[in-house]
Formats: sequence, C-alpha cells, structure tokens
Amino acid sequence: MIKDNQKAFNQLHIVTDGIFVLASYYLAYLLRFVWLNMEKAGDYTIESYSRFLIVVLPVYLLIYWTSGLYAPKRGRGMQWELWLVLKANIISGAAFIVLLFLFKMDISRGFLAIFYGTNVVLECVFRFFLRKFLEHLRRKGKNLKHVLIVGYSRAAEAYVDRILANPQWGYFIHGVLDDKMAIGTRYKKVEVVGTMEELSDYLKEHDYDEIAIALAIEEYEKLERLVAACEYSGVHTKFIPDYNHIVPTVPYIEDLEGLPVINIRKVPLSNLVNRAIKRTVDIVGALMALAVFAIPMLVVAVLIKLTSKGPVIFSQVRVGLHNKEFKMYKFRSMVVQEAAKEANAWTTKNDSRVTGIGKFIRKTSIDELPQLINVLKGDMSLVGPRPERPKFVEKFKEEIPRYMIKHQVRPGITGWAQVNGYRGDTSIRKRIEHDVHYIENWTLGFDIKILFLTVFKGFINKNAY
Repeated sequence: MIKDNQKAFNQLHIVTDGIFVLASYYLAYLLRFVWLNMEKAGDYTIESYSRFLIVVLPVYLLIYWTSGLYAPKRGRGMQWELWLVLKANIISGAAFIVLLFLFKMDISRGFLAIFYGTNVVLECVFRFFLRKFLEHLRRKGKNLKHVLIVGYSRAAEAYVDRILANPQWGYFIHGVLDDKMAIGTRYKKVEVVGTMEELSDYLKEHDYDEIAIALAIEEYEKLERLVAACEYSGVHTKFIPDYNHIVPTVPYIEDLEGLPVINIRKVPLSNLVNRAIKRTVDIVGALMALAVFAIPMLVVAVLIKLTSKGPVIFSQVRVGLHNKEFKMYKFRSMVVQEAAKEANAWTTKNDSRVTGIGKFIRKTSIDELPQLINVLKGDMSLVGPRPERPKFVEKFKEEIPRYMIKHQVRPGITGWAQVNGYRGDTSIRKRIEHDVHYIENWTLGFDIKILFLTVFKGFINKNAY
C-alpha cells in the first residue's frame, strides 16, 4: 500500500532537495567567480562560502517542509507545485538575507541572485520529471492509492468521475458501501460491494490507503459512527460533502470560540483592497487597450457606416453588479431592427439580420471593443462573467442553480468561461460553473491568466453567428 512508502519517499525527497541546494550553491560560486569571471574572488574563497551552508541547508529544507513541498500531491496540478517551489524559495532566500544581515556576514549579492535562480530552475525541472515519471507508473497500475467509498450520492458519482478521468493521479477505487443501492449496482467501473454496516469488517480484511465518505445529505446522521469506525482502524479518511453545489470549493470558515462556521459563499472581491486593485488594473488596462486598438476601431466604424444604414455603436441593456441594469456598448453587427424583436431572441446560425462586416467582427470579437468604455465608466471589468439581458436573467435564475451569483462581481469583456470555450450558443450551466469558480477563486494572477488566454485563443469565437 502507498502509505507504507510515503515516509521513505519523503525522506528521499528531502535528501534530493538537499543535494540540489548544495549543487545550486556551488554552481552559483563557479558561475560568479570562476567560469564567467564576473567578479574577482578575492576574499570570497570556496572555503569561506562553504561555512554558510551550515545555516543555509537546514533553513531551506525546513522552509520547504513547512511550505508543503513534501505533502501528497495527487489531484494537484503541476502549476500548483511549481508555485510552491517558487514561494518556498522566495521565503528561504529572504530568510538567508536576514541571517546574513543579523550576523553581519559578507557575501556577494550577485552570488545570491545566481544561487536563487539556479536553485529554482533545478527544483522545478526535477519536480516536473518526477511528476511525469510517477504519472507513467500510475497509468501502468503501479504506485496506486487504494480507496473505498462509503455512501452512494451525487458527491460519490462526482468523485468517481474525476478519479476515472485522471488515471495519472494514481487512485484505485475498490468499490462502494451503501445501504440503499443493491449489491452489484455499477456506476461506470465502480461497483457497490456491501453495506455501511460492513465497514468495520472491510477495514479489518483489507489494507486501504483511504476511505472516502460520500453520504447522501439525508444520511448524515450516520457520519459520526462511520468516522469513528475509520479512525479506530487508523485509516486516512476524507469526507466528500453532498452539498458541494451550495458550499464553495474553497470555503471560508470562521472560528467562534471553537465552533466552526462555514460561510456559504466566499467572494474575494468583496474585500475593499481586492476591489481597489482590480479597478485600478481595469482603468489602466482599458486605457492601454483603447490606445492600441484606436486605429482598428476607427477602420471598423467606417466600414460599418459604409456598408449598412444605422448607428456605428449599438447599445443594449444588460444586468451587472448587484443586479443593476446598464447599457452595454458594441459595434453594430446587425441591421437595425425594432427593439422588441431584438430583445426577445438570440442570434442563430445563418441569421439574416447579421451584416457582412458583422459576421467578421462577431467571429473575431472585435464587436466587443467598445465595452472598454463600459470598463472606464465602471459598468464592467476587463475580466468577469459575461452580462446577460434582463429577459434571460429572469429565465435562467429560475432554471439554473447559482445563476445569480455572477452578479456579485462586475461583468467582464472576457471571462474564465469564455476562454474555456463557453461562448455564444453553448451550455449555460457549464458557463455558470466556470463563472462561479472564477468568483470564488479570484486573484489578480487569475485575471492576468485569463487575459493572456484571451489574446492567444479567446478572440476567435466559433459559436458566434
């Protein structure tokens, strides 16, 4: 079982990291003072530098440990792990500099910079290839974590879906224990093998690495007994809530004198500082974009005016922050029509209302550029959930769970749903799932990532008609 190997694997990982720190340290010395001859060594001898390792090595490894670099990483992406490496090295480097200052130790700043960069690169490259090697082993059926699911529910199905879709994580599900489903019932490759009453017997007879409790919400009175049975056997236990459609993926928990209180919705942009940062980026970004696209926008405006009758700019009422309505601007891509007809229908494939230039600017999303004015006015943001017309908001809020959560932030010109392909005539439910994920997990870095993806794959909209 994998739990028997984890301790030895962590010890080997620590030794390997120690070797990389030492290698980076000596490589930095050679680069700075020998190979590149960037600075005369003088009193900076290899022996004098080596004495600092008595402090450097344990400090680095301790910070690596506390930063979570040796925690299990199944189910986590490569980007997350590389971020941990970068964060741990930033903290370690800062600690090293503080120690140098406190103990008045003389060391080359150029050496420090090279040591930091070399160590980050070596650690990232090593972890990348280690992850690929482990993923290869797991796809071959080795290095697996053996799991038993207790309880059949929507949460259990969602858990199975993700495990089967990601064999590189290395989970093997042995079955499900449930009191309602008949033994032998299958969900995909996973079978109901017994009842919850048999949990203790299964734990005695098998050496599982993990128990995943995924009770249906109406069976939660059994939870305490099941957890007690798992803890008695010493097996690692996870709880997969059947109310994940209510509670956010990263819940905000308050401690009221020992009583945990879960906030139903965590919205980072409800924080004043976060809002101020995002608004500043919006204003600066919109001004820069207007400067860059001024000439293309002028050309498009002239073409629209020359090829069809009507205004260049088309405004449409949309629902934004806190359910407030605003006028959203676009380049006109359709023939002028009655307001009542326009408000009651989406554009369809081969829609006769779309003009010749309109097809091009809709397909390339150029028609959205006037929304930079909406950003400057404060109606919209560069990044956020796309705003919808009032008629469809009233329709979708009755049909789609959590639809109205999107109005807790400013709507955006582009968004997480859009860069993942959910634009135009696509699933509204999937779009809302992505919007809610964005709202609950907002960071400035997330916005930058979405803008980056928009530039490289988000402009061409195959679902625009």
